[in-house]
Amino acid sequence: MTDENSTIDDPELGPFTRAHSELTDGTVLTHDWFVGTTSVEGTEIELMLEGTSSGEVAPLLPRMRDTVKRLDIVRRIATDAVVTNFSTGAPETRELDDAASDLTIEAIEAATDGTVVLHLIDTCGEHFPEGYWPAVHLGVDDSVVVVTVES
Repeated sequence: MTDENSTIDDPELGPFTRAHSELTDGTVLTHDWFVGTTSVEGTEIELMLEGTSSGEVAPLLPRMRDTVKRLDIVRRIATDAVVTNFSTGAPETRELDDAASDLTIEAIEAATDGTVVLHLIDTCGEHFPEGYWPAVHLGVDDSVVVVTVES
């Protein structure tokens, strides 16, 4: 780990830096999380760790590493949860399989309470309107806490 306030380097996931956004007027906002990326099967996934210092985010790294290692499992949990949440009845196997191939993880967020949020994108544009995406919040045991739609 380096620079207590802005950078953390994880040997498995790589570097994380304090998140910043620059507004059109040049104002720079500093966010309460660190960001990094990882490549999984050729796809870049944004990683977000909740906290304002490397000391706060360091305890989140094991959960993030574990989530990334088991991405195929947690991704299927997430896509099944999205379909189940938005179905009026029990979803058919075909619906679950379609979502598993159409919804991909764009970002993973680890929170200080041990939850992980998987932000998904609709690669075919048939499940969610443009500008909206599902997010699946998993508890520490990977149980689905809530499914939300964000914009």
